[in-house]
Amino acid sequence: MAIERYNPRASEPRWQAAWNEAKLFETDTDADGEAYYVLEMFPYPSGRIHMGHVRNYAMGDVVARYKRAMGYNVLHPMGWDAFGMPAENAAMQNKVHPRDWTYQNIATMRGQLKSMGLSLDWSREFATCDVEYYHRQQMLFLDMLDKGLAYRRKSKVNWDPVDQTVLANEQVIDGRGWRSGAEVEQRELTQWFFRITHYADDLLKALDDLPGWPEKVRLMQRNWIGKSEGLSLRWALAEPMDGLAEVEIFTTRPDTLFGASFLAIAADHPLARSAAETNPELAAFVDELKRGGTSAAEIETAEKRGMDTGLRAVHPLDPSWTVPVYVANFVLMDYGTGAIFGCPAHDQRDLDFARKYGLPVTPVVLPDGTDAADFSVEDTAHDGEGRLFNSRFLDGMTPDEGFEAVSARLTAETLGNRPVAERRVNFRLRDWGVSRQRYWGCPIPVLHCESCGTVPERRENLPVRLPDDIDFDKPGNPLDRHPTWRHATCPQCGGEALRETDTMDTFVDSSWYFARFTSPRADEPTVPSVADRWLPVDQYIGGIEHAILHLLYSRFFTRAMRATGHLNLDEPFRGLFTQGMVVHETYRDGREWVPPADVAIEESDGTRTARRLSTGAPIEIGGIEKMSKSKKNVVDPDDIIGSLGADTARWFMLSDSPPERDVIWTEAGAEGAHRFVQRVWRLVAETAEVLNGLGTGLGETSAAATAVRRAAHRTAAGVGDDIERLAFNKAVARLYELVNALSSALQEAALREDASLREAARESLSILVRLVAPMMPHLAEECWRALGQKGLCAAAPWPKADPSLLVQDEITLPVQINGKKRGDITVSAKAGKDEVEAAVLALPFVAEALGGAAPKRLVVVPGRIVNVVA
Repeated sequence: MAIERYNPRASEPRWQAAWNEAKLFETDTDADGEAYYVLEMFPYPSGRIHMGHVRNYAMGDVVARYKRAMGYNVLHPMGWDAFGMPAENAAMQNKVHPRDWTYQNIATMRGQLKSMGLSLDWSREFATCDVEYYHRQQMLFLDMLDKGLAYRRKSKVNWDPVDQTVLANEQVIDGRGWRSGAEVEQRELTQWFFRITHYADDLLKALDDLPGWPEKVRLMQRNWIGKSEGLSLRWALAEPMDGLAEVEIFTTRPDTLFGASFLAIAADHPLARSAAETNPELAAFVDELKRGGTSAAEIETAEKRGMDTGLRAVHPLDPSWTVPVYVANFVLMDYGTGAIFGCPAHDQRDLDFARKYGLPVTPVVLPDGTDAADFSVEDTAHDGEGRLFNSRFLDGMTPDEGFEAVSARLTAETLGNRPVAERRVNFRLRDWGVSRQRYWGCPIPVLHCESCGTVPERRENLPVRLPDDIDFDKPGNPLDRHPTWRHATCPQCGGEALRETDTMDTFVDSSWYFARFTSPRADEPTVPSVADRWLPVDQYIGGIEHAILHLLYSRFFTRAMRATGHLNLDEPFRGLFTQGMVVHETYRDGREWVPPADVAIEESDGTRTARRLSTGAPIEIGGIEKMSKSKKNVVDPDDIIGSLGADTARWFMLSDSPPERDVIWTEAGAEGAHRFVQRVWRLVAETAEVLNGLGTGLGETSAAATAVRRAAHRTAAGVGDDIERLAFNKAVARLYELVNALSSALQEAALREDASLREAARESLSILVRLVAPMMPHLAEECWRALGQKGLCAAAPWPKADPSLLVQDEITLPVQINGKKRGDITVSAKAGKDEVEAAVLALPFVAEALGGAAPKRLVVVPGRIVNVVA
C-alpha cells in the first residue's frame, strides 16, 4: 500500500493545537528539573517577520526543545520591543494611533511566529508598550534616581529643527537629519542620563569572566569602554585670552612629546569660542563643524580639517618651544578634555592633518634595527615599538620607560600652583543619555515644580500613563502641547507642577526585559527569589549588530538592578550566540529591483539566466546581499510555510551553513529541504507499516541489526553534542547520514527475514524521530504517531546512547602506494601493526603494484593511514 505524501498544511496546525491544549511549553518555576533559560532577542513589531526571524527563533527553539527532552525545566518566552519612532512615523503618515499600529503588527507577527511551531511560553508574553510593563520600568527609574544612578544635566545634542527632536550621532548624515534632511543644529538641552560610567571598570574587567560569549563581541565592548592610562597635561598659552591661560589635554603617549607639532581643540572648547569672537573666519568654521555629525565612525572616515586660532601653546618640557593651536573636526568635547596634542610621525590621523596644513613631522620612535640617519616618516605613521630618539633626556629609552620618565618629571613640576601633569585613567565610555523628545516611549516619572525643582513622582501615583488623545499634525513631541497631560500636582508641596515630557530611549525597554520574563505579572519589577532561579540567561541568541549598545546596556542594568535590590547577579547572559544573516540574490529590471517571487531562473550549459514572470522580460542577476525591502530580495516566510511547511523552512535555515555565518536562501535549497522532509516521512511510515504487519519477534541479533543500532546510537550521541555546541549544521549532516543508513538497511525483504532487525528498526526509528524533533517538530509528531508511540513526541525524553554501541570495532584506513591513494582497507580497531601489514599486502591492488616483490618500505600510522613504497 502506497504511503500518502506528508502534508504540512494539514499536519502543522493540528500539532500546534495539540501542544497548545496540553500547555506543553508553559513554564512552572516550581517544577522539577534543573532550570534552563533560553532567549532570542525579542523583535520590534514592524509588521511582518522575515527570514532572519525564522533563523534566529529556529535556533533558539532547537535548544529549548533539546533541553526539555534532556529533563531540564526550560523557560523560553516571547515578547515585543514595541516603543520607538517608527510607530510615530506611521501615525503621521497613515493617520493611525501609534498604539493601534503597534498592536495590529504584534497580532500579525504573533500569528506568523506561532505558525513556525516554536515551543514558546506565550503565557508570559508582553510588549514594552504595555502599561503594566512601563509601569515597572518607571519604578526602576525612581529606584535608580534614589541611588544616584539616574540624573539630569545639560548636554550638547544634535537637534533636528524640522522633526524637533534629538538625533543620535549615527542619525546625522553629512550634517543633516537622516529623515527630514534639515541641517542639524548643536544645542544644549537638559537631558536625563544613566550613570553607566560608575561601572566602567567593572564592565570591562568582567568581560574576562564571560567565556560563553564570542571573543569578537567582548573585544568590541572592550574597545567601546575604552580604558586608557595616561597623563592629564596642562600646556600654558604663550598669550592668555579672556582669562584662559592654559589648555589641558589627555594623552596616553607622553613619551612622544618631543614629536609634538600642534594642539587641536574641539569646536565647542571654551578657547575656540573665545578665539572665534574676534575672528569671523574662525567663527564660521566653528559653526560649520558644530553642524556636522559627531559619531566616532563619521569622525574616523571624514576628511581631517582644521583652522589655526592664532594662539600658541608652550611645550611643557621646553619653555622656549611653542606650537600652534588649531580647531579641528576630529576632536570632540565629549571625549577626554576636548583637546589633544598632535605627534604626526606616530599617529596616522595627526600625520594626515600635518601634511595637509604644512606642519612639522619629527619622528621620535626609532624602529628596532633601523639607522636613525636613514629613518623618516613620509605617508605612513610609525605606531609600532622601538627606541626613543630626537627626544633629549629620553633618548635610548623604550616608550614605556619614556612614559614613566616624563610622568615623573611633569607630575613634580607646577603650573599656577598645581602640578603640570597628573596620572589618570580615562574611559571612552560616556554616561547614557536616555531622554527622547517623542510621544511613543516610556514616560519619565518626574515633575518640575517652581518651588521644589525637579521632583520624582510618588510610587503610589505610578504609572504615569501616556495620554490616548494625541495628535501628530505638527512636528515635535506631542506631549509638549497636550492641553492637560502636562499639568499635575507636585508630590512634595501640593502646588502646580509640569510633567517631564521627554520619554525614555527604547534601549531602556530592552535592557531588563529578560528579567521581567521570570515574573511577568508581578507587582514589582522582579521577584528576586524567582529571578535567582532562572538568571543569568543560559543561552541568548541574536545579531552581532547588538554587540555594543543593547548588550552593554543590559549588563549595566543588571548591575543597577542589583544595587536597587531587584536582582542578585552581575551578568545577564551566561552564553551568547550571534547568528549570521539570511542573504539572497538580487534581481534588476533596468533600474527597478525585482522580488524573487517574480523571477524564473533558467540554466543552460552551466549559464544561469533570469526572466521576469510578470512580463517575460529578461532581467539581470545581481549580487548576493542581506535581505532588504529596498532591494526587494526578500522571501516572505508565510509563502514558504504555506507551500512547503514550517519544518522545511526551519530545516533549511539550520542546515545550509554554520550558524554564525550568513546563510544564502535559494529556492533550490528550500526544495531540497522539503524533499528530505518527505524522505524521512516515507522511511518511517513505510517501515512502520511493514513492522505492524509482521508484529514483534525475538531472535539472535544479526550483524545487520547491530549495524542499524550502532548507527542510531552513534548519531544520538553526536547530535546531542552538536546541539550543545550550537553546531546545528553538523547535527543536520549526521541526520542525513542516519537516514541514508536506515533507508538502505530497512528494506522490506530484510525485515521479513530478520526478527532482530525488526526490533532494531523500531528502536532506531524511535531514536531518529526524537533526534529530528527539535528541528522539525511537526514531522516528528506525525512520525511518532505512525510508529504507534504514546503521548507527544515533544514530551518524549532524549534518546540515551548505549556506550557499548559507541565503541568503534572496525576502522577504515586509506592505503597509499608511493604517496598516492589507491584504496582503503577495513580492519579491526584492535589490530596490531603486523596484522594491518599482512592485510594490506593481501590487497589485490597492492599485490599488483608490487609485482611479486617485497615492498621497499611499508609504513603504518596507527588509526590514520598506510603507505606502501614499491
